[in-house]
Amino acid sequence: MSSASALIEDTLRRSTAALAKVQHDDGHFVGVVQTNATVDAEWCLALWCIGLDNHPLRNRLGRALLNSQRPDGSWEVFYGAPTGDINATVEAYAALCSLGIQKNSDHLSRARNWIFAKGGLSGIRVFTRYWLALIGEWPWRHTPNIPPEVLVSQLHGFSIYSLAQWARATLMPIGLLSSQRPVRRLPDAWRLDELFPGGRENFDYGMPSNPLAGPFWNLFFRTGDTCSHWVQEWGLVPFRRLARAYVRDWIVTRQASDGTWSGVQPPWVYSILALKAEGFPLSHPIMVKALEPLENLSLGWRVDDGDASSIQATNSPVWDTIQAVIAFSDSGLIDQYSESVDKAVQWIMDHQILVPGDWSIKHPGLLPGGWAFEYSNDFYPDFDDTALALIALSHFRNVGKWQNRGIEAAIERGINWLLAMQSSNGGWAAFDNDNNSQFLTKLPFCEFGEVIDPTSVDVTSHVMEALGKNGFSYSHPSVKRACEYLFKVQEPDGSWFGRWGVNYVYGTGAVIPALASIGFDMNDARVGRGCEWLRAHQMASGGWGESCVSYIEDESAGKAKTATASQTAWALMALVAANRPEDRPAILEGSKFLVDTLSAESGTWREPEFTGTGFPGYGVGQTAKLSDPALLSRLRQGPELSRAFMLHYGLYSHYYPIVALGRCQKLLEKVHK
Repeated sequence: MSSASALIEDTLRRSTAALAKVQHDDGHFVGVVQTNATVDAEWCLALWCIGLDNHPLRNRLGRALLNSQRPDGSWEVFYGAPTGDINATVEAYAALCSLGIQKNSDHLSRARNWIFAKGGLSGIRVFTRYWLALIGEWPWRHTPNIPPEVLVSQLHGFSIYSLAQWARATLMPIGLLSSQRPVRRLPDAWRLDELFPGGRENFDYGMPSNPLAGPFWNLFFRTGDTCSHWVQEWGLVPFRRLARAYVRDWIVTRQASDGTWSGVQPPWVYSILALKAEGFPLSHPIMVKALEPLENLSLGWRVDDGDASSIQATNSPVWDTIQAVIAFSDSGLIDQYSESVDKAVQWIMDHQILVPGDWSIKHPGLLPGGWAFEYSNDFYPDFDDTALALIALSHFRNVGKWQNRGIEAAIERGINWLLAMQSSNGGWAAFDNDNNSQFLTKLPFCEFGEVIDPTSVDVTSHVMEALGKNGFSYSHPSVKRACEYLFKVQEPDGSWFGRWGVNYVYGTGAVIPALASIGFDMNDARVGRGCEWLRAHQMASGGWGESCVSYIEDESAGKAKTATASQTAWALMALVAANRPEDRPAILEGSKFLVDTLSAESGTWREPEFTGTGFPGYGVGQTAKLSDPALLSRLRQGPELSRAFMLHYGLYSHYYPIVALGRCQKLLEKVHK
């Protein structure tokens, strides 16, 4: 055994032992998901809005906000952001005011000065305006109106199912809030008068134009929005009661078993507010169930840290458990953890979703078979988790014990479901196929995040890898179409864009292993260009790193101040899969980086950087041409990523390096033989 192999083996032994220690008794793994201050601020405000202003969680959320404030007074949307974010800062400021914190306190003074330095409230996003409206600080008539009648209509081919899963589940409750316009004002001494220095009567509440809409559509939708507010205020809405009832029932039937909605914070918190506005008392079973995760830590949403608490924007047990199983399988040490792995595999199989969800509206005859990301989200299984589950289960497909437990049927159901959900361009999106109407991005409330769910490189790659691991090859029509899609969207420099992970390192790190899994020729020049891009962006430390800023600055692609364990692992997984002799020095340097940076104390890798992506902030759900100065101007987003939503997954820096090092080890063994 070479010295490099011996060091890798020792690192794998220590890191797999540490990973096994964080497994839960029932077999699953889950890390903490970190996002930004808007989540805690909105929960603090939501509890105020529904009359739970004395709920003990509010002060704990306030402490979390104070702990995360930057020295300049702002709040950021990802670790190490070059500047704070106006929306996070305004929402945190409002939440702290709702707790009665003195306006002349250091925290609020610094925040207020920063807000004024950034131009005040005129540039805040739609969702921040809604929150200010809920506490009486912003006129409801100056928020985008979302009539319930529109949400239940089928006008010109539009339906709520034309929107992405997360947008659909968020806009339905916001439609009820727009209809009801609930307000619970702050006491006079706590109000935000100081943020309107010229007086509220002189403030311009007008919405900035949607950067994706253009002059005509901006005028069209602004006029329509004004008219819809006027019609509502005059009571000219004869079908409003029926529409509200439909939306209300739609929300109620989609409450998950843990009390939340859609597996993410916005639908959950807005549904609570909407149902309260619709007359549901807090004692109603639906409301009791919806509020329980805020107190019950065992439900996997709340995280306590001393005297502070945060509510996660989502939770990732299915994803983390799948990745942990893959890590043990690739580590070469799986026999040492057979009991842990057995429990995890059974947990994965038990969480396959065998009931129809929203996806079945467009596919009424398709049998279910997917997996969701979270503990409880049966209405919304996603293609990425399903693909990775199939990769994990493929390691056990031919094992008699698992065959007796139904693994073959589980895999077949998952594969059939994925094949049916392939989009017409050959790729896979996240939750639905062909959910890509660019017209929807022009709507007034679409200036933050994404409202459509087009195909992505990373999900497509994971699905293709899953198919390859389960016996499919390049000759299969679906696989061939997926390959054509991937090469069509390859960047001119040879990399691939990462939709759900940061960024080009993630995308490129997903594509090349997928191509290898289906038997694609690794000598193909397009594969080589991807490998060359990765090698060109390897850092002097031997690792790889890429900042979230790469989503808005072209020159930041593949670059960061420091390398990270997860991004180094993604790059190594690609280079190992390509198995080109010229890449082996880079592989050795990358594996050495992971060996050298393993914490001797914890058995894992330190990684405060955010390497997960929710929304890149382009509004179109996919990559954008950052070299276009006009686009950058229209987006109104700088390196603070005010339109984006970034995530830190607590176990990324643990299981991905194990996978990468395990594969490096196997490659080195082959080379030395």
